[in-house]
Amino acid sequence: ETSKSLTVTLLRMSLSPFLRSPFTDLTCSLIDHQFYGVCADLELKLIDCLEAYGVDKGRRKCLDIMQDFRECAGRNIRNQRVIAMRMERHRQYRAGERSKKDLYVPTVKTNGY
Repeated sequence: ETSKSLTVTLLRMSLSPFLRSPFTDLTCSLIDHQFYGVCADLELKLIDCLEAYGVDKGRRKCLDIMQDFRECAGRNIRNQRVIAMRMERHRQYRAGERSKKDLYVPTVKTNGY
């Protein structure tokens, strides 16, 4: 079910501008991940794949790379995992399995490396 809804969402993802003009060509590189470093390689792989197959066929052929890039950029699965861990700690605290002192792991001191 989740995989199917993710596939539908990815197939609806806008890959090209609705209206093409010289202004869109000038501003197209303002919103990319090349300067962030973390997702830059995945973005380049995705763009190369889409250029090789075209936008329509590339939406099906490049689905794995597209899913990886969207996870890297959006961090949805990682955020859901963090929320689940937080909820589990709160459940353990309410059940008396953890003390308030042990509710969260202590943070690293500043310059403590």
